[in-house]
Amino acid sequence: MGGVGEKVSKKILFRLGTAVLLAIAPCGRSEQAKQNNSEPPTPAATAMASTPGREATGHPGLKQRNPRYQLCKNDVLELNLPMTPEFNQTVTVQPDGYITLLGAGDLHVEGQTIPELIQSVRSAYRGTLHDPVITIHLKDFEKPYFIAGGEVGHPGKYDLRGDITVVEAVAVAGGFTESSKHSHVWVFRRVSNDWVETKELNVKKMLNAGNLSEDMHLHPGDMLYVPKSTIGKIRRYLPVASLGTYINPIP
Repeated sequence: MGGVGEKVSKKILFRLGTAVLLAIAPCGRSEQAKQNNSEPPTPAATAMASTPGREATGHPGLKQRNPRYQLCKNDVLELNLPMTPEFNQTVTVQPDGYITLLGAGDLHVEGQTIPELIQSVRSAYRGTLHDPVITIHLKDFEKPYFIAGGEVGHPGKYDLRGDITVVEAVAVAGGFTESSKHSHVWVFRRVSNDWVETKELNVKKMLNAGNLSEDMHLHPGDMLYVPKSTIGKIRRYLPVASLGTYINPIP
């Protein structure tokens, strides 16, 4: 029986691992996710809050108060230099992460925040302009989103508009299907370039009890997954690269 259960789990995780790899991109993440860890975060360094607006005592989380947006490919920026308006320009972050500045050439900006970008642009114009005054406006960017996968009515990518919980996100995605295992709803959250944190929620128990105090609030880029049958225990932290071990279907 153990072998059959393992095969079922791996087949489910084949779909799950593929969705996570494709859906949870680091674009637009907060400054904390810039770290490129090769080791899993420890409980002393990382925690996912299971209660809205609260983190586990003694477990400093990766969340930062009011984190700044990081630039992504295809973001559109408006650069204004009021003292030298001939250098005013609108630029788009190219697929390689660069923008092209008038009179200053290419500048890699992907992953920078707006304050960091202002300093980078000042440095780029250092040989052309003397202490330029620069303002930068983010005109177009990828809107916050979440991914709903597995046994929901309408799996897909949804705009994250305001504060939304897992239960609400399931409703937005069409609710549970008849074959869903809503006592085992998984949330995947990227905590660094290499690691994804997992959290299991018993939505069935919460709804039956009429108590949503343990319902999680989603962050931009989160993915929730509703399995068709019990997946079993998934480690709390998964290296992104290791998810590939589940992608090979079992013969």
